[in-house]
Amino acid sequence: MLQHGFVRVSAALPRLHVADCAFNVERLLHLLDQAEQQAVQIVVFPELAITGYTCADLFHQPALQKASLDALDHLLGESEQRFSGLFIVGLPWLVNDQLYNVAAVCQQGQLLGVVPKLYLPTYKEFYEARWFTPGRAVRATTVSWQGSRHTPFGTDLLFVDEMVSSVVLGVEICEDLWTPIPPSCFQALAGAKILVNLSASNEVIGKAEYRRQLVMGQSGRCIAGYVYASNGVSESTTDVVFGGHGIIAENGALLAESSRFQREDSLVVSDLDLERLQNDRQKTNSFADSLPLVQDRLFRRIPFLLRKAPTRLVRTVDPHPFVPSGQEQLAERCAEIFHAQVAGLAKRLEHLGKPPACIGVSGGLDSTLALLVACKTFDLLSVPRAKVQSLTMPGFGTTQRTKQNALALMKHLATSAREIDIRLLCLEEMRALGHRPFGIALDGLTPDSLAAKLLDVPADRCNDLVFENVQARMRTSLLMNSGFVIGTGDLSEYALGWCTYNGDHISMYNPNISIPKTLVKFLVRWAALNEFAGAAQKTLLDIVATEISPELLPQAQATESVIGPYELHDFFLFHFLRYGAPPQKILFLADHATFEKAYPPAEIRRWLKVFVQRFFANQFKRSCLPDGPKVGTISLSPRGDWRMPSDAQAAVWLKWCE
Repeated sequence: MLQHGFVRVSAALPRLHVADCAFNVERLLHLLDQAEQQAVQIVVFPELAITGYTCADLFHQPALQKASLDALDHLLGESEQRFSGLFIVGLPWLVNDQLYNVAAVCQQGQLLGVVPKLYLPTYKEFYEARWFTPGRAVRATTVSWQGSRHTPFGTDLLFVDEMVSSVVLGVEICEDLWTPIPPSCFQALAGAKILVNLSASNEVIGKAEYRRQLVMGQSGRCIAGYVYASNGVSESTTDVVFGGHGIIAENGALLAESSRFQREDSLVVSDLDLERLQNDRQKTNSFADSLPLVQDRLFRRIPFLLRKAPTRLVRTVDPHPFVPSGQEQLAERCAEIFHAQVAGLAKRLEHLGKPPACIGVSGGLDSTLALLVACKTFDLLSVPRAKVQSLTMPGFGTTQRTKQNALALMKHLATSAREIDIRLLCLEEMRALGHRPFGIALDGLTPDSLAAKLLDVPADRCNDLVFENVQARMRTSLLMNSGFVIGTGDLSEYALGWCTYNGDHISMYNPNISIPKTLVKFLVRWAALNEFAGAAQKTLLDIVATEISPELLPQAQATESVIGPYELHDFFLFHFLRYGAPPQKILFLADHATFEKAYPPAEIRRWLKVFVQRFFANQFKRSCLPDGPKVGTISLSPRGDWRMPSDAQAAVWLKWCE
């Protein structure tokens, strides 16, 4: 997994006995055994886990100080053959007559470095300054350990993998995170992509949610992975209670979290995607703009080597990254997007003086969504829906189901409705061009007689681009000569170039422009159930159930049988565009995702090749997209997220698809 940028991490939450170092180390070793079995590479234990956080004045007892160092020695010796990764554990450490609350970073029997806590809470229920010295008072840069006087010590340590330079780890302790500028901010700017926090955060009402948001927010602010491990219920409850909270976050997103108040040892495990984080740091120029903040801060970089690597991910790979999995979250997302579409179109129409708008209605998902947005926009602007001039323009491939749905929808929504049969117009244009669709001579034919002949065309010969484009451009011509045109095409179609240049590709404003196909049907269903009722709702739900097709050819033309499943293409698009994932990583991720249909690896590879070929070949269409709102993290607008030369070659990407 390292070749794809993944590192497996864990927040380990042990059951402890306060001040019983020998017992505590056995629990730590037990958890390290579990971590080894799960191929974890980095384990984070809580603050002062070797002694327990609530020892209070016992911390000043030489017996406890010696017992904790002896326990660390035992932990290092025993773990050498039992755990191959890196682990970080908390204990008290006496340096130059001052006691520090520290994190010991260990691997394979070696103590790599010791990081003291920088900020000590001494307010409300906390009294740490009574026992410890803050890290900012550190004068020594090394400590003695096992006869060596050169073990690095200080708040300026970063731990760097010798073989994979992107694996850089920074350490902070509990209160450090709760300060206005946590040490992890500077660690991240110095290159750390994995931030760990050894904590002892007690439980009071509402604190768990705030703590979770704090960890997620810091991971997002630093564009990093963040592993947080806090002491549990086995701490002393003289005045406070600890719940044991393990959190793993990545760039603002929660990857994994423990249940609190557990009475037994537990591990929270997930995989951090460092390659994804690196890509985001490259793109986010404000991150680079902050680099001067660390130019005067010198960090010592301590080498280590991650050895054993897992082969399968434990983190969930969402097969539909544009569509939230939870019903409540999906409903919230759909509501937010729909109202953003309405807000964008409303502003454009207000700017133009609220003109009538025209829209082509096919009975398919995309045009339906755009029509619903248009209706709600006119309602918002207190303009009668009759000023929405909806046109349905049946052609040679239009089915009765979609035609009837289009007519019913326009009627039930009370828009101005017209039906224009484009077949005769297209027939005359093809005659003028001298085109013989599918080899059929057009002399003397009527639209109906041509339609009858087209039914005899074998499905394997049903491929005539001119025949398709004439119909698509005829529809656009009729719309453009009718008024302000609202576009209907979606993000997935623009990514694949599945649109006719200067046909359905163009409009005067397109509210669907950054919405992927896999999300469109959920938006239509949400709007049907939440914004519309009665006969309109019934028609909308039937449209949601209709197979996707451009309906330009005489034979049934299922889009996904031609260009591939949209759920795969949207998966490819998300990871390619949002995180810059190369094809080999996209294939690796797809192997871990559970799609609606089971796709053999060869089929996924085949459709990925189609995606890459079409994406590169159709940039010229995206270079002149109409205006439209960006509603998610991805947009293909040449004025927004994506700038790409139309003549770029796909060879580098295609070689991984063979």
